[in-house]
Amino acid sequence: MTVTSRLHNLDYLRGLAASSIMFYHFTTWSFGEYDADTLIRRIGIYGVAIFYVLSGLTLYHVYFKKLFITETLPSFFKKRVLRIFPLLWLATLATIVLNLESPDITKLALNLSGLFGLVAWDKYFAVGAWSIGNELVFYLLFPFFIIIARYSKMLFLACSLLFLVIYIVFAFQILDPSVELSMQWKNYVNPLNQAFLFLGGFAIGLYVENQKVSFPATLFLLAAGFALFILYPASGDASQLVTGFARLTFTLSCFLICVGFYKIEFSTINLITKILEIAGKSSYSIYLLHPLVWGVTGFILARTNTGSSHLMTVKQVVAVAITFTVSYFVYEKFEKYFMKLGSRKVSGK
Repeated sequence: MTVTSRLHNLDYLRGLAASSIMFYHFTTWSFGEYDADTLIRRIGIYGVAIFYVLSGLTLYHVYFKKLFITETLPSFFKKRVLRIFPLLWLATLATIVLNLESPDITKLALNLSGLFGLVAWDKYFAVGAWSIGNELVFYLLFPFFIIIARYSKMLFLACSLLFLVIYIVFAFQILDPSVELSMQWKNYVNPLNQAFLFLGGFAIGLYVENQKVSFPATLFLLAAGFALFILYPASGDASQLVTGFARLTFTLSCFLICVGFYKIEFSTINLITKILEIAGKSSYSIYLLHPLVWGVTGFILARTNTGSSHLMTVKQVVAVAITFTVSYFVYEKFEKYFMKLGSRKVSGK
């Protein structure tokens, strides 16, 4: 596998994660929050965790063998900026307009600059943008992870243990299972509470990339990961899912699922995998744009003659269809433009 080859398996999982988060939001916005023992609530929490793991794994795959060698650090950051910021700006400004907000100038500046991820990670406009702020922090850490891993895998292991300790401190000390997650949201979305997930994805690439894993073994990893995710006993508020041993168990399930998708071999490409691949490539747009689609769809349907008993169902179906369509168009015509622009800027063309 060359450093330029695309990990289509990870696109499939990324597409599933993005779609699942969209379904979670559309469902809860229609019918209210679900209990921690439901699959939909667990997806709402750990769908983003899957994104972090996949991000660390994908960046390792693309940059580990070339950053500081054939790719400069300014080149890396230029590509990241042009990959992340244009859509973040679009979603942020669109959210402000749709909500008829008069934004605080400092908060707006932090969001448009991306600095909110460092200093005000709970101060964001677009739904879900907190995770993008976290991601920008991880990009700053990523070159150091490469330097450490190249110098010594033992040193990298020590670094991983440090971030694991931080992760455990949040799970067992900083976050309180007796308090609603919404009341301690600032602590939960702290990038230090999420960094181990990104680093875990990086570690999967570092330690598993060259390992041959049999098809039955990958099926076992996937089965174990999904079983832990679905069957682990937890109920009540979502805080029960992100604290104590539940946090460690669900994190393990995410790692197992990611490793399973990373190493499994799909013998054929069918309609389902093709749809998932497209959803994976469009996942950033799906993630940031689906709340905006939901708002616009609700505004339009509220002014139709649709029966109130069926309004929410109709709204969900329409919003899903529009989200997928708009997101694919935005990926092809907007995201890819800036991705190509980043490559041209970096290469000096």
